[in-house]
Amino acid sequence: MFSKILIANRGEIALRILRACRELGIKTVAVHSTADQDAMHVRLADEAVCIGPASSRDSYLNVAAILSAATITGAEAIHPGYGFLSENADFAETVESHGLVFIGPTAQHIRMMGDKITAKTTMQALGVPLVPGSDGELASIEEARKVAAKVGYPVLIKAAAGGGGRGMKVAPTEADLEEAWNVARTEARAAFGNDAVYLEKYMDKPRHIELQILGDNYNNVVHFGERDCSLQRRHQKLLEEAGSPAISAEQRDEIGKTVTEALSKMGYRNAGTLEFLYQDGQFCFIEMNTRLQVEHPVTEMVSDVDLVREQIRIAAGEKLGYTQKDVTFSGHSIECRINAEDPNDFSPCPGTVTVYHPPGGLGVRVDSALYTGYRVPPYYDSMIAKVIVHAPTRAEAIARMQRALDEFVVEGIKTVIPLHRRILENPEFQKGDYTIHWLENFSAQLQEV
Repeated sequence: MFSKILIANRGEIALRILRACRELGIKTVAVHSTADQDAMHVRLADEAVCIGPASSRDSYLNVAAILSAATITGAEAIHPGYGFLSENADFAETVESHGLVFIGPTAQHIRMMGDKITAKTTMQALGVPLVPGSDGELASIEEARKVAAKVGYPVLIKAAAGGGGRGMKVAPTEADLEEAWNVARTEARAAFGNDAVYLEKYMDKPRHIELQILGDNYNNVVHFGERDCSLQRRHQKLLEEAGSPAISAEQRDEIGKTVTEALSKMGYRNAGTLEFLYQDGQFCFIEMNTRLQVEHPVTEMVSDVDLVREQIRIAAGEKLGYTQKDVTFSGHSIECRINAEDPNDFSPCPGTVTVYHPPGGLGVRVDSALYTGYRVPPYYDSMIAKVIVHAPTRAEAIARMQRALDEFVVEGIKTVIPLHRRILENPEFQKGDYTIHWLENFSAQLQEV
């Protein structure tokens, strides 16, 4: 096991990793920008190193500074968390080439899954079902027309190197295809420096279902059930739950078996999440995230497994120590992401937190690095906390989350807590009757009132 780990991240995920390390008896090194010198993970780490100014480009994305911090502090491994460099294959390679351990998948698998076309062709070859569409990158608008005619409209043009909804355009009819093609390629080129695109059948009422897996260095792969992440705004998740109200245990077992067998053949190691669109009883693979997910706590709550601790154990060369039969699930868990945003128009609201009082009680967990007097900086992602609840049933989990949000006090800045309250009291949500388009429509209705 490692004696010291550098945490190459900030905010609540840095604190989450720090806590796992502390329980394992591992010393921690926090890195931080000048804007984060008073951050909670900096205060609690055994050592802290400033790696640059506020801009993430000059600090949390500064590979040379991070590696220098690891060298001067004697860290043996680097945990990237999520975001920033967590899915950067070059970073993973560089870490390993400097004699350090990257707590995550191999650079090969990060690179393979980072290109959505390669990811899809790889998964298809391993027996994982896909959304109908092109076999790979589209060479021309003429080819796009042929594929669209084959799968049927509406269709979706997507950036091969995309993410976060950028480089993604819907063409409802053939007359809309060329404009969608041009806009998607332009956005992809601007956002990712790569204008390669592919085409998929546009699913009109899908749910976003993802499966959490862990693999060790000995071809052992297990899954920890599904998460329903359908409540999204502009392809950004806002509320997640485990398990999905739309998926049966039998369906979970079936897709889980398909996925674990595929990843075992790949030799995949560490944490990963496979994301699917689910409609009419069919799972269709869309992408794989080769890292820890923001919403991993809901999986931890229903499986009673510390995923971060398992990441560290695997990176240290240990075997999983259990099989799929040993993984069990209990109850229901819901996570609400609390962003420092106006709940009406979602504009960022950085500033000083004048009062902070998190909820507590049975089955309530809050992952946050906030404290009274903390200044939320304007330079990074707006998520400031995650409220996670667990209860025996989904109805009880909803009631528990409502109670928790009523207790949650954050003053001095605006947050999306009021929006979460409205979602939780909505009859359609309470019945589990929603798709990936539901939140956009719900938010639009609220603004019309």
